[in-house]
Amino acid sequence: MIPKPSGLPPEGLNVLYLDDFLVAVDKPAGLLVHRSEIDRHETHFALQMVRDLLGRRVFPVHRLDKPTSGVLLFALDPVTARMMGDLFTTGGITKTYLAVVRGWTPEALVIDHPLVEEDLTPRADGPAPPAREAITHLERLATVELPFPAGPHPTCRCSLVRLTPKTGRRHQLRRHMKHIFHPIVGDTTHGDGRINALFRAQFACSRLLLAAVSFGFVHPHTGRTMEIRAPLDPAFLGLLTRLGWVDEVDPTA
Repeated sequence: MIPKPSGLPPEGLNVLYLDDFLVAVDKPAGLLVHRSEIDRHETHFALQMVRDLLGRRVFPVHRLDKPTSGVLLFALDPVTARMMGDLFTTGGITKTYLAVVRGWTPEALVIDHPLVEEDLTPRADGPAPPAREAITHLERLATVELPFPAGPHPTCRCSLVRLTPKTGRRHQLRRHMKHIFHPIVGDTTHGDGRINALFRAQFACSRLLLAAVSFGFVHPHTGRTMEIRAPLDPAFLGLLTRLGWVDEVDPTA
């Protein structure tokens, strides 16, 4: 286990997989992958922690938002990083997430909604940035109706969903769930403040309820089919238990 900085969950940053080319860790919610101008006050980063543990440079293969927990993969050399980048480009990566969202979603849905990259700033004297293809597959795993209001109705409906992005746009899952009017609980940027407040008041839960639970690919050096899985952290799993959904997920995934 990588020693944790103060302010992170007690389980710290666990190594899920390690070989001569790749390392995967279980990123807690609230930890940045690397330095960001938006979060200048932060002093701890997953990249730094993994580098210090291994005593060598590491190269991010993908990114997870700061409030998202789960599988985070790094390459141990630039060649492997480029090879993994090629897998992303050709659709050779399968990422799976679990999320708690507002409302009862369809049982299955393909969300095909192009997105403008959020880090592109439109120029006043130029054309708007183009929207790029963005596709997410949704599968509903469970539903619940809570006896608390989060708006005009006396109860609040929620769903547990499995999300599989087929493209990798920034904040894709959060923006896609907002687009279909089922925002992810705890999302303070693209979510619903009323349901976020309900979960804080009733469940003492203020985190984004989104976790990257698996990362699948063919190893670029060995040809081995890989599936790296991360267990849900105790707080997330405890919430699912309180909602009656513990049987819907494998806590040791």
